[in-house]
Amino acid sequence: MNPFWLLRMSKWARRPPSRRRVMLVLAIAAVGIGIALVENYLGWPDWATLEPRGRSGLPR
Repeated sequence: MNPFWLLRMSKWARRPPSRRRVMLVLAIAAVGIGIALVENYLGWPDWATLEPRGRSGLPR
């Protein structure tokens, strides 16, 4: 583990994040999990799929 992370954890132990920040992080995590569940059960939409363009995508 990086020493920077140990310092960050000690800072959070002394001054925990506010309730608002915790709710924000949980909301972002819930949105991400929701998107993953929709993608897993309903599939990926065709309009969001890129067409393959070769190795670099540039014309020769």
